[in-house]
Amino acid sequence: MQLYDKRGQDMKFKLYKDVHEFYKDTYDVLMRHEEQNIIPLGNIIIGHEGKDKSQWRDPANWIMATVSDEKEVRLTALMTPPHNLTLYATDNIIDSKAINCLIEGLKDHSIPGVTTERSLAEYFAKEYTRQKGLSYKTDMEQRIYELKAVNPEVRQFGKLRLLEEKDMSFFPYWLEAFNAAMTYGKKEMAIPQDGEVYSQRISKKQIYVLEVDGIPVSMAGLSREMKAAVGVSYVYTPPYYGGKGYASSCVAQLSQRALDRGFEKCVLYTDLQNPISNSIYQKIGYRAICDSLMLKFE
Repeated sequence: MQLYDKRGQDMKFKLYKDVHEFYKDTYDVLMRHEEQNIIPLGNIIIGHEGKDKSQWRDPANWIMATVSDEKEVRLTALMTPPHNLTLYATDNIIDSKAINCLIEGLKDHSIPGVTTERSLAEYFAKEYTRQKGLSYKTDMEQRIYELKAVNPEVRQFGKLRLLEEKDMSFFPYWLEAFNAAMTYGKKEMAIPQDGEVYSQRISKKQIYVLEVDGIPVSMAGLSREMKAAVGVSYVYTPPYYGGKGYASSCVAQLSQRALDRGFEKCVLYTDLQNPISNSIYQKIGYRAICDSLMLKFE
């Protein structure tokens, strides 16, 4: 990661109210590192299409900004409250003047933290907290992986199928357990209350369950469909089915299904504090792209 300061180069901060304009100005820039930017790319596509405005997905509540020089956008920033600010330094070149311009431009906005590529996250957090008189801590260290071919030696189990309404007997609990596992330091999962939330997830036909002898044993889902890449998420296996190879088989089958649909690669995030899952994904055929940090401001 190169760090430099383009002295004498004027930077222009732009805050957007129109998600379509933001999409137009940033989509091609973010696509330069499609795998690394699959989260902000997926979000601006959601906002641009406007089909789902539930929870955090309404662009009216988003913070969208760019910092540009006379040639092009140098820094892209997107925050979908209550989530962290996500950043992309164009071509992964960190420009200190662009960072400071962004911090000044967002001075009237409350930012809970930042989630992005490790070097950029650390640089932004240090500068932001120094100027604001705050501190920051690491919520999660992540690694971004991509897969272009599934290892044929992965042992296969059972049958992979889409979640159905009949799976409401267990799916809400599995999803909440997944969410708890993805929240750093969280010890307890939420008990599902509103069944409609989970039925909506099922209706989107993105999450799959692996059945062995007719019994659901693991799940995984697809999200954020790009031109060439698709995200793999919602990977969860109940502890009592762990260590049997079910998660590996589930992710391998789903990844192959995505490739068979025409995607060139699958992308997923892992928690670096979980060596087992990182080892599993690498055995399936996933290869590390870069590291990402979730940092919280205090």
